[in-house]
Amino acid sequence: MSQPGSPHGAVVVGAGTMGRAHAAAWTELGVPVLYAVAPRRRPELPSAPGARWVTELGEALADQRCDLVSVCTPTPSHVALAVQALDAGCHVLLEKPIALTVSDAERLAGHAARASATLMVAHVVRFFSDYAALAARVAAGSVGRPRTVRASRLSAAPQGAAWLEDEERSGGMIVDFAIHDVDQACLLLGEPVAVTAVRAPGGGFGAPAAITVEFAEGGLAQLLAVSDLPAGTPFSTSLEVVGDRGVDTLTGAEGDPFVAQARYFLDCVENGAEPTRAPTAAAVQALRVCLAARESARTGRRVVLGD
Repeated sequence: MSQPGSPHGAVVVGAGTMGRAHAAAWTELGVPVLYAVAPRRRPELPSAPGARWVTELGEALADQRCDLVSVCTPTPSHVALAVQALDAGCHVLLEKPIALTVSDAERLAGHAARASATLMVAHVVRFFSDYAALAARVAAGSVGRPRTVRASRLSAAPQGAAWLEDEERSGGMIVDFAIHDVDQACLLLGEPVAVTAVRAPGGGFGAPAAITVEFAEGGLAQLLAVSDLPAGTPFSTSLEVVGDRGVDTLTGAEGDPFVAQARYFLDCVENGAEPTRAPTAAAVQALRVCLAARESARTGRRVVLGD
């Protein structure tokens, strides 16, 4: 890794949409993307045309100029790549979900806690201006005691990512897509205790899922996720919080969440601070809820967390 006081150097692992988003964010912040890692084809990173293509992460980690690693690969490789980078002394910005199983997620969290470098899971919705502003207003008392969260996340079917259709590799739509709103619900309502979910019958990866999450302090979240709409359908989200003193919703504020996310992560790295705005424990928790929701949708039963 680079020495204290020296310029940062970034490595982007992955050749897809998230890899391009992370590369653009690092470039916007003035951090050079020195390497693009992908095993089979050279990643197209328009914002970092000078990045050297290598097929193995170890080749990039051997360069002492590199101290920041964005892991933007399919989920099954997340834990191994993050551990490899942390062990090399590099700070890791890891795309969500943190892993495919709770045991793997907890193993990575424990490894990161013992490492000298920083791990942050890229739950980028926490860095959207309108979501962050809503969370801040609710924390300041805009609705009194939050009682319910209602959210929706609607998208056209994903293109060019066949691995998503394989639930063994992606975790399925609930784990890969609905996890954003699960994470927001946990952020706003606290400790989840039980989950019930229903999927529309006969669908593929993006078939509608309706998820209800119960919380320890009596809160209730109702989440709708759909990711199989016709090509060209505009992506849309909603989030409403109801408390004992009122209602608050998203305002539509804009900003580049990937730049905000990378800037926050870089600040944590430079100040030796834990990424409390996106803690690893929250990423593990969101995965736990999503896996329970997937199980509920499969069995038709209410799943109590911790059972």
